[in-house]
Amino acid sequence: MNYTPKLLRRPEVLTLISRSKSSLQLDEKAGLFCPPISIGYRAVAYLHHEVQAVIQARIEGKTPENIKQFVSALIQQCNQCS
Repeated sequence: MNYTPKLLRRPEVLTLISRSKSSLQLDEKAGLFCPPISIGYRAVAYLHHEVQAVIQARIEGKTPENIKQFVSALIQQCNQCS
């Protein structure tokens, strides 16, 4: 069974998380949000399932430290798939 990941561009992600671009970038640097992947020379996108997972963790009231650990695990999982 083939898995085709759904990609979200930054404006879509910003709408989903209801935050500013600078807040998203700060969260990425702090390890509180999954970093984007390069899809072209000047284009990036986010994996839909990762974005949804981080949103769900925030809804569940996870602490920033819990979210950092969760994001780290998502990144490692993604790296093992490639």
